[in-house]
Amino acid sequence: MTYEEHLDEVATLLTEIYTLSDEVAIDIVMRAQDDDYFSGHDDDPSICTQERAELDARAIFKKYRPAKKRTGNTVR
Repeated sequence: MTYEEHLDEVATLLTEIYTLSDEVAIDIVMRAQDDDYFSGHDDDPSICTQERAELDARAIFKKYRPAKKRTGNTVR
């Protein structure tokens, strides 16, 4: 797959594995891309595989996942 297809697949996997919205998944991919996480993929498209997309989705979720929102009662 191409570099762009790889990024799309990573975003899709984030929505499927972690039940994220498309917007949140794309934000995670873009933040990882801004941090040059995918620079090796751009340099060597042969690593843009389905298996690598699955690994990348899990790795970037761990690093860039959205903060959990606190709800409900707070102790005063």
